[in-house]
Formats: sequence, structure tokens, C-alpha cells
Amino acid sequence: MADVAIRKPAIAGRLGGSAAVRLTTASTASRVALRAPAGSLAAISSALGLALPDAPKTSGRAGARSVLWIGPDEWLVIDEAGADLMAALSGAGTLHSATDVSHRNVAIIVSGPGAEATLSAGCPQDLSLSSFPVGAASRTIFGKAEIVLFRTEEDTFRVECWRSFSDYVFGLLNEAAHDAGH
Repeated sequence: MADVAIRKPAIAGRLGGSAAVRLTTASTASRVALRAPAGSLAAISSALGLALPDAPKTSGRAGARSVLWIGPDEWLVIDEAGADLMAALSGAGTLHSATDVSHRNVAIIVSGPGAEATLSAGCPQDLSLSSFPVGAASRTIFGKAEIVLFRTEEDTFRVECWRSFSDYVFGLLNEAAHDAGH
């Protein structure tokens, strides 16, 4: 049997948090940075099996697959089941650009009653439930690192960051979680 490389996050196995916040490294996922004009959205939505959101701070979800609106013609597609997103998009038959960023990104799950306060310690966005509801997603910063923030539940966020910044982001989140726990 041939050796098979198994991908694992740069911060695999790291846990952190406090009594009010839990920090965990998300399982590996397939990710694609997607760019497309408005005229291509229907075909791409069909190829992915879910509608691409077309408004700021929104997302779409079907099963283990999420599509996050990042800009007027830009989305981050995440498949937590590890599906071959590039194969799915290759059959779209329409103008688009898709780049596999599965190895570039790492996700940290921030959950618990202090999750919002933890993220607010390093993120300038208003993360209150009224301004950033469940399903909201945006590109923003945490400390000095660019992240994509996705609110998956009322008290749970998925923080996508480049693997090269993951240790910094996790450490800063851990510090903020301890502050939120007091």
C-alpha cells in the first residue's frame, strides 16, 4: 500500500478558551475562492447544489457545504465533508474563476456564551446578533490578521484564517477568551 499524505491543520489538536468560551480547531475541509460575474450565478449555484448569496454579509448552506459572500463577485466555498469542489465547479459551463485554497486556510471554532465578546476583543465589526445574525459572514480583521468570519449559530463562529497566521490568531483568541471568562 502506498503512503498517503494526510492533511491536518497547522494548529491541529489545539484547544483553548475559558469557562465562557471554547476554542477548537475545525476539521479539515475543502475550500474554494470563487469569483464570477452575476450572469454566471445560476449555473454555479446549480453546480454546487446551493444558491450563491448575492448580498453583503450573507451565506448559503446545504448539508456540509457553505458559500460565504465575500464581495460583489467573490465567495468562499467551504465543504466540511471534503468534497471535490473543483470537480463540481468544472462542470458549471459558465465564466468563473475557482482557486482551491484548502491548504491555505485553517478554521477555528469559537463557541459559548462569551464567543461574541472574545471576537470583539480583536475585531472592529459590530458582532451583536442584530447586526451580525446567524448566517452572517464577512471578511474582516482579528488583531492584525485578515480573517473570514462566519456566524454558524447564535453563540458559535467559524474563523477562517491563512495557516501562516493561525498560531497568532489562535493565541490572540485564547487571550481574549480568558478576558471574556472573567
